Amino acid sequence: MAATPSVPASHRDLLDAATAVLATIGPDGRPQLSAVWFLTEGDEIRLSLSTSRQKVRNLRANPAITLFILDPAAPTRYLEVRGDAQVEDDPHYALADRVGRKYNANLRDFDGEGATRVAVTLRPTRVNAIDLLAGE
Repeated sequence: MAATPSVPASHRDLLDAATAVLATIGPDGRPQLSAVWFLTEGDEIRLSLSTSRQKVRNLRANPAITLFILDPAAPTRYLEVRGDAQVEDDPHYALADRVGRKYNANLRDFDGEGATRVAVTLRPTRVNAIDLLAGE
């Protein structure tokens, strides 16, 4: 079994970014992109998503996921993490509250009526750490 790819030290700082772009596969087979808040816990990248959003329906139908983080100070440097999403219900907002602390927000304020939250863990299958100026 191959080792799980990880984010190299050269790009770990990007895991502290304010936002990332999440790509999922929509029902028509085309990519759907969304700006998202995220959290890193150890070597895991995690997201708290509202069940009222299309991206959750996409992930439940097809767990293929990509997270893209652009370095705002050097737009020729970025991190792309491709993999599979593990989606679990978060009825007590355990992950949502941790993500909210990072962003000084209450994620309940963003949920529609009757919506709940899921905790998404990105299981990497490929990591692309790019710095075009460094020739990577």
